Amino acid sequence: MIEQYSSSMVTSILDLCAVEAADRPEGSKLLQAPVTESVRNVLAALDARWGWFPAEGMHRPAGIDELSWQTGLLRFAATTAERLESSGISPAIIEATLGDVGNQFALHRRMHGTFGMATDWWSTLHLSGSLFRIGRLQFHLHRNHDAGPWVLGLHIPQDGPLDAVSVDQSCAEAAAFFARHFGDRVIDHAYCDSWLLDPYLSAHRPSSNIASFAARFGEVQLRDEPGDALYFTFRAQPNVDISTLPRDTSLQSLVLERIETGGVWQCGKGTVLWPMAVG
Repeated sequence: MIEQYSSSMVTSILDLCAVEAADRPEGSKLLQAPVTESVRNVLAALDARWGWFPAEGMHRPAGIDELSWQTGLLRFAATTAERLESSGISPAIIEATLGDVGNQFALHRRMHGTFGMATDWWSTLHLSGSLFRIGRLQFHLHRNHDAGPWVLGLHIPQDGPLDAVSVDQSCAEAAAFFARHFGDRVIDHAYCDSWLLDPYLSAHRPSSNIASFAARFGEVQLRDEPGDALYFTFRAQPNVDISTLPRDTSLQSLVLERIETGGVWQCGKGTVLWPMAVG
């Protein structure tokens, strides 16, 4: 492990993680600080998960402070990139995957106005060699349960339209990617667990990209998750005063109107055979 990063190495890691300008001063301080025992423990914990394809993200262990945890995540991103590159994974996919680490810092600043990462557990999946962004979507490879079949969790970054062409291309590229790099793991099916699969959305926006995406999944199991629609639409906390939220889009208006009339948003978990049919 490199104890002290040069300024150029710090810049390279921040670039790799697509850390935005507002978060770079704090990120630089973390990477240039002396490596403490806590940081070493974080790196050891992340290293121990490599190759295990965890189904869940790892939350900050007891006894590890937030700054040590964030330092370890940033430092291990460089290790992740090196390991993925040595496995023959393209730089474009590595950069697209690890760029979500910086996005999580940006989301925290947007919601709280400070440097941090409330979703650090999510970023640990990117650092485990099991989650990849391929085109429009992210794909998380893991077992359905301890001895169950291999599955792919599909996740939707919020940085572009969810049109059918982009989704088809992403899934086609992902099918080739996992067959090439993880061919020894036979994938049984893919699934999506998201508020976008709430049938209320498709019923009220039947011609939308969201409805088209949701229609790809069957056997949808629903559960009440009243905060998800607010979080993913507005990046707002569940206790927010909804009268303060914008209604600039039809989706924003739909989300708020349902809440105002006493409705409860749900998450749906649906499955689809893999490779996913396109067209």
